[in-house]
Amino acid sequence: MRQLSIIFLLFALVACKGKKSAPAVVPTPGSAVLVSPAANATCNQGAVVSTTESTVLLTWSASANTETYDITIKNLATGVSTLKTSTATQLSVNLNQNTPYSWYVTSKSSQTSATKKSETWKFYNAGTAVSFYAPFPADLILPTNGQIVTATASKTVLDWNGSDTDNDIAGYDVLMGTTNANMSVIKSNLTESIANDVTVASGLTYYWQVKTKDSKGNTSTSDTFTFKVN
Repeated sequence: MRQLSIIFLLFALVACKGKKSAPAVVPTPGSAVLVSPAANATCNQGAVVSTTESTVLLTWSASANTETYDITIKNLATGVSTLKTSTATQLSVNLNQNTPYSWYVTSKSSQTSATKKSETWKFYNAGTAVSFYAPFPADLILPTNGQIVTATASKTVLDWNGSDTDNDIAGYDVLMGTTNANMSVIKSNLTESIANDVTVASGLTYYWQVKTKDSKGNTSTSDTFTFKVN
């Protein structure tokens, strides 16, 4: 009987050692909600710091399980992005006047490598003596950059989003080519942000971009995307 008790005790000890405690669940950061400048708005706030720059206050709501925020600000005229970090839910930055920008916030925590990105908003940093503003560069949607597409009867569709603080977009020109240097207008003065029945050939890689025009004669040009046809 004593031997049976010892064997049972040893079995219990081995069984306990074999059990592993569940790993602690580390909360991932939530997504910040952008507040101001408002999406697709003209920003007139802040002090003028020079003949070319003014101060803009970026604000967003606090996100859960977040210690720091990375703020990515992109000059849409030059395509240059700047990364800033803040522990608060606002950031004051000096930006070029009469220039379109986009921005988004990435929530981070030292407890995990996981991050969460907010929406991306655009705004136009206004300047003195300017009444009308160029459209924002269009956001290309489909095909995504580097996507491999399957054409239907040698045709495909190009899709994008356009926006303008003045809400006076007059039309779009679509440029496309097999190299970045030989793009030409394949669709002009489109009133919708989509190009149907775009002729393509199997096995080729295409470059494309969109030029947005407003009623005042102002224009902007999107980034350039590529796609390959099966």
